[in-house]
Amino acid sequence: MTAIAAVDVALWDLKAKAAGLPLYQLLGGASRTGIMAYGHASGRDQEELFDSIRRHLDEGFRSIRVQTSVPGIDAVYGVIAPAAASEHYEPAQRAPLPAEEDWDSRAYLRHIPTVFEAVRNEFGPELPLLHDVHHRLTPIQAARLGKSLEPYDLFWLEDCTPAENQEALRLVRNHTVTPLAIGEVFNTVWDYQALIREQLIDYVRSAVTHTGGITAMRKLLDYAAQYQIKSGIHGPTDISPIGMAAALHLDLAIHNFGIQEYMPHGPLTNEVFRQTFTFQDGYLHPGDQPGLGVELDEEAAARFPYQPAYLPFNRLKDGTVHDW
Repeated sequence: MTAIAAVDVALWDLKAKAAGLPLYQLLGGASRTGIMAYGHASGRDQEELFDSIRRHLDEGFRSIRVQTSVPGIDAVYGVIAPAAASEHYEPAQRAPLPAEEDWDSRAYLRHIPTVFEAVRNEFGPELPLLHDVHHRLTPIQAARLGKSLEPYDLFWLEDCTPAENQEALRLVRNHTVTPLAIGEVFNTVWDYQALIREQLIDYVRSAVTHTGGITAMRKLLDYAAQYQIKSGIHGPTDISPIGMAAALHLDLAIHNFGIQEYMPHGPLTNEVFRQTFTFQDGYLHPGDQPGLGVELDEEAAARFPYQPAYLPFNRLKDGTVHDW
């Protein structure tokens, strides 16, 4: 599906350039003036977390994903040390082997509600807050977490349990009204069929680059729109600026837009991928240059040979490999 997406996005780019129009105009035109984006705040303790939230607010973000370390767990994916946060952050580590992290679901379930209580007390009720569980919980644990977070009014709870077991989301839905986001590991509309038809989720999290391109994502989001389910397109730094631009043109055009994940790329990436999309006052816009608005500088790209990189893996205290 990623290979199909590459061809599909390239053809849309060529078609829009031939028409002399920004790509979103070929998708029906703009449904909004800007695309709300969320930033990624994290901290190893409350002070670091609050500092990270303030830094993201200063950068212009008006919606924040909150990730935090957990007492008793040495390393948690998604928690960025301040030194790394000030530079280009890439969660895939360049090393000979994947990094090993640890996990304890009971400690996590005890700790996370206290974190969101503190964040709400500090930053007030209006700031949209998101949280990513990263598939780590069983269905009943996910239901417990969703219910315990209800007082803190999350924008969404993401990947609360492995969604390949789609029946699990029925259990979660029956126990909590916390909005649910699912799908960054999905690749086709068939992965979502029951989740959307039974309204077991609130936001579709697939990436344009992993789900067959703009054509397939538009069909998926049109299907979701019939059930008042919105978009939340995947947008980490391992999605290139081309993939991000494709998402932004789609975001601008569709009616059932929800929010866009946005991790700004570093200066070296921006040197290779020359972009016209903008971020201002919490909103992204793809720009009005014909096509996607991103040009690949092949000469600059040639200066950076391929380096393997790995996402981490998790073990429980007894050594069992667990969802990371």
